[in-house]
Amino acid sequence: MKADYKNWLPKGMVLGTACGAGVALILYIVFGLTPLLQKGTPKTVLSILFLVLTIILVIVALWMFLMYRAFSYNGKRQMSRQIIEGVAAYVTIPDGGKGLDVGCGSGALTIACAKRNPKAEMLGIDRWGIEYASFSKNLCESNSKAEGVNNTSFMQGDACKLPFEDESFDAVTSNYVYHNIPSKDRQSILLETLRTLKKGGTFAIHDIMSKGRYGDMQAFAEKLKGMGYSEVKLIDTTNGMFMSRFEALWMELSGSTILVGRK
Repeated sequence: MKADYKNWLPKGMVLGTACGAGVALILYIVFGLTPLLQKGTPKTVLSILFLVLTIILVIVALWMFLMYRAFSYNGKRQMSRQIIEGVAAYVTIPDGGKGLDVGCGSGALTIACAKRNPKAEMLGIDRWGIEYASFSKNLCESNSKAEGVNNTSFMQGDACKLPFEDESFDAVTSNYVYHNIPSKDRQSILLETLRTLKKGGTFAIHDIMSKGRYGDMQAFAEKLKGMGYSEVKLIDTTNGMFMSRFEALWMELSGSTILVGRK
């Protein structure tokens, strides 16, 4: 039995876009290259419309395919695996302690953290919405079993309102989750996660923390220090740590940063 962490870019999106390009091409041929319509303005307009649509969809489908291949756990690049293991390296849990992975998806980061902290427990939480229908609690549990990991558990929940008391965990982590949540204040979502961290606990949160999505993160880091957090750092992961600048640019991951520290 082998773990199946799926792909961060759903295969259905790639296939759907490719099919859309195929349909647009057929319509271009039908309306532009056959005698179905007589020559004139309607034929010209429809020909141009479907030709442009075909070109756009082909480009988008190619971009998605390259992203899918880069993220694949079974491919050559395996960027997802590199990122997951890189984030997990920052998660330290004392023996007998418990860590939280917010937005666990297929369980990859939860399991990676559990492996690195075999005498602690890791809990993965996710809402497993229709956007990522291939991810589920059952998949997470199956992947844990496949990896031979028995110190994980998974439950459904909302990152914006975690069902835990303050200071419940010895470590909290997350990877590429919060930028997917529609919000005008993602810093508040970070604070909601950090609320559950025990005094002395560590945190490692990786996301696209661009100013447009998160606001001024340098100011946020200083705010955390003012609240008593220590060793707070913002680490750019697009400088070769997890990916190159070029990869971050064409994959629209520019601004990828890991926020680490201790409470």
